[in-house]
Formats: sequence, C-alpha cells, structure tokens
Amino acid sequence: MAQPKLNVKAGDKVKVISGKDKGKEGVILKSLPAKERVIVEGVNVVKKHAKPTQENPQGGILNEEAAIHVSNVMLIDPKSGEPTRVGYKVEDGKKVRVAKKSGEVIDK
Repeated sequence: MAQPKLNVKAGDKVKVISGKDKGKEGVILKSLPAKERVIVEGVNVVKKHAKPTQENPQGGILNEEAAIHVSNVMLIDPKSGEPTRVGYKVEDGKKVRVAKKSGEVIDK
C-alpha cells in the first residue's frame, strides 16, 4: 500500500481547525504519514504514566503531546498569517507547495 501524501510536514506552522484544541496554533514536531497524523507543539496534551528508567529515575506522570489527524489542522499562510489550503506548482523543475490564499511559495 502506498503512503498517503500529507500537505504539511515537520516545522510547518499550523492552526487546529476542529476538536478540543480548536483555534490553537503551533509548529508540527513530527508527522506520521502512514497513520495520517501529526504531532503539534502544545496541542492535544495528554498525561502519560512513565516507569522509572535510566534517563528518568523518578518516573511519574508526564505531560506529552499526542498525535492528531492531519485533517484537523490547516497550514498558516506565511504572508497573511491566516489558515490556507495547500496547492502544488512546478518551479524551476521542482515541485513546490503553494498557499492557495496568497499564492506564496511555502517551500523555500
């Protein structure tokens, strides 16, 4: 089975458009294309119970970001700062992502 194509990738600034964290903005820390999910900084924070380990001898309850579905986030336009859809265009023989609202190229 081919991997699904995500319109966003790690390092992109996105806005959450649905769910309990609707309206929050953050940077994508990690994208999981096989599961169509992304981990966004400060969004969908859950409590995780950790056993004591070498790195964390205390163990305890940690706050950690959990993955959310990619359809619940929208890329932020680098020009206007508003959420936008993503298009693709070939520039100098290279396929680049383009913000639909402003026409601004996202991949520099």
